[in-house]
Amino acid sequence: MTRWVYAFGGAKTDGGAEMNALLGGKGANLAEMARLGLPVPPGFTLTTEVCTRFYADGERYPDGLEEQVEAALAEIEAAVGKRFGGEADPLLVSVRSGARVSMPGMMDTVLNLGLNDRTVEALAASSGDRRFAFDSYRRFVQMFADVALGVDRGLFEEEIEILKDEKGVDADADLDAGDWSGLVARFKEIVLEETGAAFPQEPRAQLWEAIGAVMRSWQTPRAQTYRRLHGIPEEWGTGVNVQAMVFGNMGEDCATGVAFTRNPSTGENALYGEYLVNAQGEDVVAGIRTPQSLTVADAEARGSALPAMERAMPEAFARLMEMRDRLERHFHDMQDIEFTIETGRLWMLQTRSGKRTAQAALQIAVDLVDEGAIGPDEAVMRIEPEALEQLLHPTLDPDADRDVIARGLPASPGAASGRIVFTADAAEQAAANGEAVILVRSETSPEDIHGMHAARGILTSRGGMTSHAAVVARGMGRACVSGAGAVRIDVESEVMLADGRTFTTEDRITIDGSTGEVMAGEIATIQPEVTGGFARLMGWADGARRLRVRANAETPRDARTARGFGAEGIGLCRTEHMFFDTDRILAMREMILADDEAGRRAALAKLLPMQRQDFIELFRIMDGLPVTIRLLDPPLHEFLPRTEEETAEVAEAAGVDAVKLRRRALRLEEANPMLGHRGCRLGITWPEIYEMQARAIFEAAAETGAEPEVMVPLVAAGSELERIGAVIDRTAAMVAEETGRALAYSTGTMIELPRAALRAAEIAAAAEFFSFGTNDLTQTAFGISRDDAGSFLGAYRDSGILANDPFETLDIEGVGELVRLAAERGRAARPDLKLGICGEHGGDPASVAFCHEIGLDYVSCSPYRVPIARLAAAQAALAAGEGGGEEG
Repeated sequence: MTRWVYAFGGAKTDGGAEMNALLGGKGANLAEMARLGLPVPPGFTLTTEVCTRFYADGERYPDGLEEQVEAALAEIEAAVGKRFGGEADPLLVSVRSGARVSMPGMMDTVLNLGLNDRTVEALAASSGDRRFAFDSYRRFVQMFADVALGVDRGLFEEEIEILKDEKGVDADADLDAGDWSGLVARFKEIVLEETGAAFPQEPRAQLWEAIGAVMRSWQTPRAQTYRRLHGIPEEWGTGVNVQAMVFGNMGEDCATGVAFTRNPSTGENALYGEYLVNAQGEDVVAGIRTPQSLTVADAEARGSALPAMERAMPEAFARLMEMRDRLERHFHDMQDIEFTIETGRLWMLQTRSGKRTAQAALQIAVDLVDEGAIGPDEAVMRIEPEALEQLLHPTLDPDADRDVIARGLPASPGAASGRIVFTADAAEQAAANGEAVILVRSETSPEDIHGMHAARGILTSRGGMTSHAAVVARGMGRACVSGAGAVRIDVESEVMLADGRTFTTEDRITIDGSTGEVMAGEIATIQPEVTGGFARLMGWADGARRLRVRANAETPRDARTARGFGAEGIGLCRTEHMFFDTDRILAMREMILADDEAGRRAALAKLLPMQRQDFIELFRIMDGLPVTIRLLDPPLHEFLPRTEEETAEVAEAAGVDAVKLRRRALRLEEANPMLGHRGCRLGITWPEIYEMQARAIFEAAAETGAEPEVMVPLVAAGSELERIGAVIDRTAAMVAEETGRALAYSTGTMIELPRAALRAAEIAAAAEFFSFGTNDLTQTAFGISRDDAGSFLGAYRDSGILANDPFETLDIEGVGELVRLAAERGRAARPDLKLGICGEHGGDPASVAFCHEIGLDYVSCSPYRVPIARLAAAQAALAAGEGGGEEG
């Protein structure tokens, strides 16, 4: 019979960390802590296979599961000496999700399960604390009704606030046993009103309802969104962990908390986290109460008058520090710990690899190497390449004027400016329109995930450093300021009050997630630098990788940025981008609209010195590194005048009649310009264009000593490249003769059409290099326009037709097969053929891994993604067992 249930923490422990895929991360690590002898309340895990079977069988449990759960429940009862549903000191349990990778706040939890009108009295009697018993009962009713019965949690919170107002108190702690008993009765009335059924009283019925609800939470919209954003497969499913309750809400010698073994924002090797006295775990992450610091140093740094755990509970704190050290030594990584203190005794409820910012990930990885815990190759493998983007964009200029309107907790580093929005939907809508926004909320919830992802930053007035907003923002790389208590937020009225001022959705603010400052307006920024731990890690990565990394750049600024980020050349210089400046667009339009070759050459003569100077600058900046220059590619309609004024301006510059010019422009219009008169077709019909560009390239090369790579776009046949190659060679010979300098250069092509991929052997006869233009190759292979695909690609991903947006991650099965085939056929015909990729896929880690696999020589991407590509290339090499990054 299939085994569905694995025990931990009692008389035996069945699993361990190596069973992460089967037990989920939470269950595997609970078992691992139990095997290490750490204080873990006993429990059991329903495997992830139960979840996948549950959905495959129409939400029915597999045969044999009920018997295995009963047996495991009996083991918990034996371990703790309590009976589930018993009327004397009853056993209560928690029911929690646990996927194989951490998904903080995305799935559901139920605490205090097993309470009913009888067992609550037994709990009151056995604990000697009636207030604690009914506080636990009302929490259970709230959570169970929300998670399992679908009752709006806000209805219960509203009743609590009404009662506090009636009693004239501010905190939940000011409510007594009678208050909680009355609220339990009211909560059960709400359940009856909302569902038409009484709140379930039978503990085993509660348990199975909760197990099903946790499994169903795998398919909630927020969980689906999180999986899509983080590339987590739907078929993985979640484990379900049932564990004996320990209580942090029994009195002043009880507490609950969250701790990171190192600072998840900076990577500092110091305990980081928060706790709450007389509370349960959900209170900490929900942001309902402001938590207290774990350490005295942190409390002093925050200016908090509340006692730190180090001082208030020294024995439990010392035990926590012991657990911190043991877990780090065992897992060789920073851990995220959940714990509860029940009447002075510390219990461990979870450990997992902690979510961290890119800055912290780098610092921790480098520190662990220095401490001898891991090697450089392991450090390289631990950093998510995409996370580096957090470090590669501007931060606030420390010398810029700041109109600070509030301060909160520095929950997730980085800076962001944007217009204020108050709802996740508004954030998503604004971002879809290309607008930068800051999501402003009293506190965030898992339902806000889509808006948090869309926003540039998040500001909350409540919650701590381990609140939902903080944890999710750090994982996403969004700047976040939480717990800005001086800010008053009215979501309904869309108003934020701060510093005596009123801010609405018409206003812009800036947040600094590194300092906790909230500022009015937008603040100047400074560019990041690749130094310190970042530079060390990238050095290890460079030692491990085989793929070279170039940048797509055509301006001096982009080229300098690329070099600063470690680019090893320019893999794509788009010359058409050089023609859109005000002083050039006029000559370009004059050339396009000319009636004959003489008119075109006259306009091109104006462009030649500008283009030559462009190349001189690029060659000097790259200082001997390879530079691949793509000859003019785009449809000519992109340059045409769009207004009467622009047409008149071109007519005057060219000395022709404006009416005649308009007629010429109409003749140049195309039904499908992306598949029309562009790329090498321009060079064949109007060879003087490529002659001018080749002359500019070679005159710049003669002056600087550069060895350019001249790339012909949109080739579909070898004869096209041969014809244009002859023009390039002839021009190079003329410039060499005129300057008296020998020129070294190479000629190649972009492979961006399916026919070119199929005819690669033929094309390679005339090409010294191929550069795969995967943006256009994806468009032509799929027959879809990148500009229009947004209307349906989302539906394709959601329905499983496509796993990813093929314009973001290379379609390995289709487009990738064309790239592989072209590489094989090209090198079969010309073994020394240089191969690279220059589409946006060159900066996508999964696509970079594919490029490594098929033996390309380099990838090229936007300057800010160069470090991402360098790290991804190293990880691809290490994953293939090629190694090379270890220090000697």
